[in-house]
Amino acid sequence: MTALILQIFRVNGSLLAVGDGLVSDLGLTSARWQVLGAIAMSPAPLPVAHIARNMGLTRQAVQRLVNEMANDGFVAFGSNPHHQRAKLVLLTPHGKAAYASAMRRQRPWAEKIAKGLARKDIDGARSTLAALELRLSDAGST
Repeated sequence: MTALILQIFRVNGSLLAVGDGLVSDLGLTSARWQVLGAIAMSPAPLPVAHIARNMGLTRQAVQRLVNEMANDGFVAFGSNPHHQRAKLVLLTPHGKAAYASAMRRQRPWAEKIAKGLARKDIDGARSTLAALELRLSDAGST
């Protein structure tokens, strides 16, 4: 298990570095891209705390990124009918365009690195990682 965890750390570092390279000219980093994705894929606008929870990150980390992205015009804050102080995070047209561009780049890159890997192996790895995520969240709540 320790070897698997160390491998996950290495892969994560590589994914972040490659992701940064894919989107740097769009004004994004891997972290910003992840947050834009969480916002874009949500069926309804969310406050920072909910975005952070969905991503498995701290509210403070997501708040810092969202504030930076608001300053750079990727997101804006909207009123929240359920909570006066917890503003909703909304994609701006600039943010939507940057996210769409990032995703257009991601698809051929993902297809390239998947070449030669069996679908069953990819599905098995995803299933194993999902099970580990669940066990880690269960372990954190006890």
